[in-house]
Amino acid sequence: MALNWVWIGFFLSAFLTAVWQWWTGNDGIFQSLLTAMFDSARAGFEISLGLAGIMCLWLGLMRVGEKAGMIELLARIASPVLTRLFPGVPKGHPAQGAMTMNISANLLGLDNAATPLGLKAMQELQSLNQSTPDTASNAQIMFVVMNTAGLTLIPTSVIAIRQSVALKQGLGAGFNAADIFLPTLLVTFISLLAGVLAVALAQRLPIWRARFLVPVLAVGGLLAAAVAGLAQLPAEQAARIAGTTGAAVILGVVMLFLLVGAWRRVNAYDAFIDGAKEGFGVAVQIIPYLIAILVAIGVFRAAGCMDAVLGAIAALVTAMGWNTDFLPALPVGLMKVLSGAGARGLMIDVLQTYGVDSFPGRLAAIVQGSTETTFYVLAVYFGSVGIKHARHALACALFADAVGLVAAITVGYAMLR
Repeated sequence: MALNWVWIGFFLSAFLTAVWQWWTGNDGIFQSLLTAMFDSARAGFEISLGLAGIMCLWLGLMRVGEKAGMIELLARIASPVLTRLFPGVPKGHPAQGAMTMNISANLLGLDNAATPLGLKAMQELQSLNQSTPDTASNAQIMFVVMNTAGLTLIPTSVIAIRQSVALKQGLGAGFNAADIFLPTLLVTFISLLAGVLAVALAQRLPIWRARFLVPVLAVGGLLAAAVAGLAQLPAEQAARIAGTTGAAVILGVVMLFLLVGAWRRVNAYDAFIDGAKEGFGVAVQIIPYLIAILVAIGVFRAAGCMDAVLGAIAALVTAMGWNTDFLPALPVGLMKVLSGAGARGLMIDVLQTYGVDSFPGRLAAIVQGSTETTFYVLAVYFGSVGIKHARHALACALFADAVGLVAAITVGYAMLR
């Protein structure tokens, strides 16, 4: 129901704003909104087609791992943590293995791998949600919120964009495009923790008990040790090590699935084909959900509503006497909730306008690398299993986004100035 009113709100605010602009002399505003609707619909379809091949690949490999018994093994390994966060998922259920691999792919910055693995996890969780199949279960909400505030070790794409812009600005080979990796990691950890706690409170999970806190603290300790070790290295070397490790781990998992399947005499080819067929079906099912949310966002942007929101925030910040150096990067965070492509364009604009090595430029890169397209994730993940009632998922995800944006600004001021 929350998504329904948000969706209607986008259209209503855009239409009312357009009427006002037309009344004040902007005769082309309605044409702009119509163009935005068509462009957004086409973009949603193209994104879904782009996901089809990737989902066929990864869901095919997941089916091989499932037949080989590796998904069940991963579920047992991750059960100390996942059983606390997902009490409704039985121990050893295939959903635990799929969620583990999705979270690992997000951590390693492998977005193309994380999405199909996450969709597979949603399907497994939906198999436990047969009583109310159109309403999100507690486990599905927790999993989706964890994805909207996903922990990222290395923001590979952001680093690549910064390096490209730096070369155009003549900064040369000495520019360190990977100096944002540690701030980004800290911000994503804070955002993830906020999202998990929000969902846990909404679902009344026993988050203060030792059996819940100890596994979380153990994982946090391992993460802190990894960050401390990487922090001792030059940022470029740390980024290279993390990126190589991520690719090697994923390829190693694939080879492990195939080798164990061969050892257990699993017909890996047939299993892959079965999983790939399922992946293609999921990609097709996503299309209407994705188009619905992207069209709403497109008209919201085209009507100038985002500009109005930013203007109001700037006036409020100035009136309170706060430092306004972060304001140029703020649109990236607000847009990232709505559109990843739009946020990327805004980040590039900030890098070009203020300089890739400026405070607004680096802060915009951190925000881009440490936030997620919440409405896109909700539309794709829930749409893949036919969920229409998201319950408290949107509120918790937006809370994590807000905490992450504030954390990005705070960490930026602490580490980049």
